[in-house]
Order: sequence, then C-alpha cells, then structure tokens
Amino acid sequence: MELPTTAKRVPRLRVLDSAGSTNDVLAQLNRDGAEPSFSTVVTLDQTSGRGRLGRVWTAPKGKTLAASVLIRPGALDGPGAFPFSWIPLLAGAAMCVSIDALIGDGRTGLKWPNDVQVDGLKVCGVLAELVPTGDAVVVGTGVNLTLTEAELPVPTATSLALAGVAGRGADLVDRVLGPYLATLGEFVARLVAADGDETASGIHRVVSEWCRTIGRDVRVSLPSGDDLFGEAIGIDSTGRLLVRREGMDQIAAVAAGDVTHLRYE
Repeated sequence: MELPTTAKRVPRLRVLDSAGSTNDVLAQLNRDGAEPSFSTVVTLDQTSGRGRLGRVWTAPKGKTLAASVLIRPGALDGPGAFPFSWIPLLAGAAMCVSIDALIGDGRTGLKWPNDVQVDGLKVCGVLAELVPTGDAVVVGTGVNLTLTEAELPVPTATSLALAGVAGRGADLVDRVLGPYLATLGEFVARLVAADGDETASGIHRVVSEWCRTIGRDVRVSLPSGDDLFGEAIGIDSTGRLLVRREGMDQIAAVAAGDVTHLRYE
C-alpha cells in the first residue's frame, strides 16, 4: 500500500499487511528508545486491537484503518514536564480536522475524551499509551473507513463511506492519515514551543472548539462504578472534563470515564 502524502509527514512509515495491535508493534520497535518521534505503523487488518479500559476492538479486514504514531516531544525549556495528558485530546482534534476536510458542513466533532464523531456517531477512537521510559507516548487511532451499516460494531457508530466520503484502499487512507499526522505534528510543536502551556499555545482553545461534549447534559460512568450527571461546561488546564453536577452548585473535574451525551425531550 503506497501512501505518498503520509510518507512525507513522518520520518519512518511502516505499512503492514496485518498486525495484532499497531500500538504494540510500535512499542516493540521502540524498545531500545531509538525510534524517531512521529514514526508511524499502519495496517488495514488489525486482529487484536483494543480500546480504552482494555476493551477489544475488531473490524473486517480492509475496511478500517489502524494507525499508531510515536510522539517523543523532548525536554521543554521551561520548568514543567510535557503535559502528556493533552495528547489524546490533541490526536482527537487533529483527526477532526482531517475528517472535517473530507466531509465538511460542521458534522465532525470530538466526544471527550477520545471519540471522533460524525453526526453524533463514532467514526474513530483514540488510545494513547505511555512507553515504559516515560518520555514518549504511542497514540493509536482506529478509523472506520468503508464499513457498511450491517458491519458496524454498535448502533452508535458510523463510517466515512456512510457519511458520504468516496474512495477506498490506499487513496482513502492517505487522504485521512496524511493530514491527520501533519495537524498532530503542528499541535505538538505548538505545545512544545509554549513550554507546555496549553493556553499560550492555543491548544486549549482548539480542543475546546472541536469538543462537542462541552455544553451538553452528560452522564459520566466513572472508574469507581458511580455515575455522574450534569452539564459539561469546559476542559481544565490538564485536559479534564469539567461537569457541573446536576441540581448542585458544584463542579467536578473528570480525568477518566465514559461519557454519554444525554438528550432530554
């Protein structure tokens, strides 16, 4: 599979016929810490993919894109460490930029923290995993390219083809992946240049603009097993979702949880 646009965006691109998990492949390639930042692994046949909280992620061969990129931002000039908590949100926003360019009409958005949606339906998921050395992150994305309605894993999912995007195979992969990697690289560079300051870099504003969770009534299923109900009012300086508790003048900062956008009649 030839991906000329994508190849120009990264220092090292590996296109695999098949892979268990592109995140695992890339982490193993970087086991000695020598893999250059923004090295990328791609396949259209991921057989053992996973999502957040260890959920299994599978898809028909040739109809979904699995791509992982290594991000090693390097040391910052300022006093703070790189804010890795923003990486999943940056990746989601970057994928929104790429997909929105293909679809248009403002139909694309980010559901906090890691789902890219079209018309409120999931078309892409993001999984970011810190490498053992702690100086880099492997960011995996899974994009539904040409799944039919019958092939969708859940009723709340969609694909680029169902959203009206033409094309298939390498051409479609290149049109999605090349712009995504270029935008993600720009976002990371802006954050590094601002010494990790999410406001000065403009990253907080960009992510907030793409985040369709803000302003919605939500239910957040927390890792503790409890449910939090309220209105999502923003994102804090570390990327946590701010939720005003239902019926209370109290704001909760959510670092992890499954968000459901509620619709009240």
